[in-house]
Amino acid sequence: MDKKELIQKAIEARSLSYSPYSHFAVGAALLTKDGKVFLGANVENSSYPLCMCAERNALYNAMMHGYKKSDFLVLALSADTDGPCSPCGACRQVISELFPKDGAIIMTNLKGAVQETNVEELLPFAFSEDDLK
Repeated sequence: MDKKELIQKAIEARSLSYSPYSHFAVGAALLTKDGKVFLGANVENSSYPLCMCAERNALYNAMMHGYKKSDFLVLALSADTDGPCSPCGACRQVISELFPKDGAIIMTNLKGAVQETNVEELLPFAFSEDDLK
């Protein structure tokens, strides 16, 4: 699957969003080394801290199907934003631990803007398991 197809999957995943409060639908698509794609969309709750972002949903979806960090290649996300949609701080922390450092993270919007990054650029000085020793 090429990057354009994965971006399209992230855009399609937005239709799975449950966002009655923010009206801000986000979709994510995670590509694995064996060619599988796991989707995620944001799911809101009236108790805001209980909401879940699209990026984390995609990663957790894959993990619940037996995949692990070393299986992941590319994570794409998309929303109706002016520029490429960027992950929130919580997602950056989760991505820094569950997504490979050499994996591509593609941030997009519905207007065709695309920005590619990686874990280290997304969250320099990330808190990690090493900090717990």
